Amino acid sequence: MNMLLAGVILWSGVHYVPGFLPNVRANLIEKMGNGYRGLFSILIISSILLMVFGWRASAPEYVYEPLENPAQITSILMIMSFYLFGAANGPSNAKRYIRHPMLTGVIVWGIGHLIANGDSRSIILFGGMIIWAVSEILIINKREGEWEKPDASPVKSDIIKLIIAIVLYGVIVFAHPYIAGVPVMVS
Repeated sequence: MNMLLAGVILWSGVHYVPGFLPNVRANLIEKMGNGYRGLFSILIISSILLMVFGWRASAPEYVYEPLENPAQITSILMIMSFYLFGAANGPSNAKRYIRHPMLTGVIVWGIGHLIANGDSRSIILFGGMIIWAVSEILIINKREGEWEKPDASPVKSDIIKLIIAIVLYGVIVFAHPYIAGVPVMVS
């Protein structure tokens, strides 16, 4: 469980540097140039590996009873989260209503998993990522100030992103046992 917790903390800490320590980030960029991006990437990849291997190494201890037959709700939430991840990049009408679609996607992803799982490792991973995403939204909003909503985008871009989200969901359903060590519940 320590490895899993370390992964969530490392992920959060690395992402908090620009918001909480902008001078430290600026100094690192000045000293390291593109090496900063490399270091950032290495630390993020390390955090993901810690989370994946920490998850697989941790025995689940049940804290609460998850919803009965959560597969449909969780599936819809996962497709929504994949759509929001995509909506953050490129034109999307979601950006007219959601200031931070990618971070909102992380929150939706975490909620979907907490609905389906009631164990300690799920609370650490998905709850930790939800807390990180909510706090990042607050930090970014404070740093950037007033939100200027973008103009409307062609609906075609949203339809394409939704189709990609559905296809990606299908790929994840297949790959989930290999990544997380557990199959996606299907009912």
